[in-house]
Amino acid sequence: MTDFFKKKRTIVFLVLCGLIIIVLLAAYLRLALQPVPQKAKNPPVIERGSIVDRSGFPLAVQTNFYRIGLSSKDVKDEKAKEFSKVMAYYFGLTETELFEKINKKREYVTLKKKASQSEYEIIYDEAKKHGFNFLNYEKLPGRIYPNNSLASHLIGYMGDEGYGLAGIEFSQQDILSPEIDEQLETAEQGKNVYLSIDANLQYKLEQIAAKTMESTQAENMMLLAVDSTNGEILSYISLPSVNLNEYGSTPEEYKKNRPINDSYEPGSVFKIFTLGIVYDHRGISPNDNFLCDGAYEHKLSSGETIRIKCLEKHGWLTPRDALKYSCNDVFGQISDQISEEEFITRIKQLGFGERTGIQLSGETPGKVKGTDDKYWSARSKPTIAIGQEISVSALQMVQAATAIANGGVPLKLSVIRKITNKDGSVFYEHRPEYKERVFNKSTADYVLSCMETTAKTGTGSRANIGDVSIGVKTGTAQMADKINGGYSDTDFLSSCIAIFPVDNPQIILYIVVQKAKGETYGGRIVAPVIAEAADTIIDYMGMSRGGASSLEHNGVITIPYTKEIKIGTELPDFTGYSKKELLPLAERTDSTIKLNINGSGWVISQNPEPGSPVTENMIIELYLE
Repeated sequence: MTDFFKKKRTIVFLVLCGLIIIVLLAAYLRLALQPVPQKAKNPPVIERGSIVDRSGFPLAVQTNFYRIGLSSKDVKDEKAKEFSKVMAYYFGLTETELFEKINKKREYVTLKKKASQSEYEIIYDEAKKHGFNFLNYEKLPGRIYPNNSLASHLIGYMGDEGYGLAGIEFSQQDILSPEIDEQLETAEQGKNVYLSIDANLQYKLEQIAAKTMESTQAENMMLLAVDSTNGEILSYISLPSVNLNEYGSTPEEYKKNRPINDSYEPGSVFKIFTLGIVYDHRGISPNDNFLCDGAYEHKLSSGETIRIKCLEKHGWLTPRDALKYSCNDVFGQISDQISEEEFITRIKQLGFGERTGIQLSGETPGKVKGTDDKYWSARSKPTIAIGQEISVSALQMVQAATAIANGGVPLKLSVIRKITNKDGSVFYEHRPEYKERVFNKSTADYVLSCMETTAKTGTGSRANIGDVSIGVKTGTAQMADKINGGYSDTDFLSSCIAIFPVDNPQIILYIVVQKAKGETYGGRIVAPVIAEAADTIIDYMGMSRGGASSLEHNGVITIPYTKEIKIGTELPDFTGYSKKELLPLAERTDSTIKLNINGSGWVISQNPEPGSPVTENMIIELYLE
């Protein structure tokens, strides 16, 4: 040992050790002087806002789904057979189907695209019990539509990737689910959108619309109910509709949002606007008389004669009578009392030929021909006056009608009542947006009184409801033959528009039935539907009826005592419970379940659904508004 530790050898050893220490100190010093790297942050979670009706009733709420799959190369052959035998039932497959699916040795196999919370828990527990640790679970943002097809075209649909694909879900994507702003310390959460519709009224009117579709064997129909005092749409119906929880498997034709996408010739309903335009222009007066001999005829300087048929020979008629009997001949003569340029200008002032700007995407502007249009002819003006050679949308029709209901001043339409932040504070609230005056008040009052006459004794008499004054106009239009050109002999668009009460207009109701079988005249098939729908609206909104009795209430409301929430073998229905009532259950330490309470107020939905079997360590998501 003494021979080993020679002086020279020891010096070399110590020098090497010193050099190693210097290198280590230099490396340490370099690391010490470097800035501390920021710890990678998990991407912030943004909760998508809810879509609710005007009173807060839930129409679309956030939830979670799970995409369950596996990498088939991770599954050994002996495990594949056992896995297929045990798990096939939970994936809705036979044992053979599941084995073939995972035995193709593909990189990744998706076994369930959208598993609910309860389905995920059952599959997870079963897989864990049998040691199937090769399953992957990807948590996905999801959407539950508690009312299935109710107002489906207005609400729209959110796809699997968290982006809206239609309706409000699409048009308000940035409001419902804001993009992540890296500059903000806390991610901005989605806002809640309160629609202008009333869910209960929507349901009642959808029942009437569905019954109409069945009785007329129509191909499709639309129904819009609008508050004429502020422009808010109270009911928005397009049939056939789509179950939003089965959106992907629904035919494309059912997904079409007709009130905003469809443009069509409105037919005789358009005569109310012709009457208003020419009367406001002072081209006619209430006492003027026009002779209907069965057809409107106008001879041109070239010698050509324009001829438009009328259904009957009505004889001498005032403008009021012309609307009452929907006389094509007299309305052709009324159109002669105004120039082409002035007539078209006034039509555009009513909003035809341009989008209403409502909070939905894909809106059609319709089509209003100008006098310089290559398809304009000498017969265009009288033809447009009776609702042909012009293309409109249902939204344009009700927006133009607000001018009649509102004393000559149209209102911009809205399907959104308000938008709130997650804490309930108001981010946006709809206020009536008045457009430029298009009629004098006397003109609007005159047209409305003529519509009331039409409801009492004219073509719209089947829409008369007796104890509430109502003004209506019906229409029947031949639809274009898209195959052979011209107009179809079998396809008709039947419609009716109503404004009520006449003495204090509050509601505009517009119904369009397309391609009904058998009877097609709007006065016969749509006017009765107007009466039924108007009755429903009047009763639901508590509007005053003639001869209605009054009830008194002492003002005392008794709130029943809420019983303690008990959880047995099945999950109870938490809907309607307040956050305060849930707290004792959430704070229990002996419970085998976990409550995740989202929001504040009262429970509007839950996941898993009521009646689901209670399992150990179950997680229950509750959504409150």
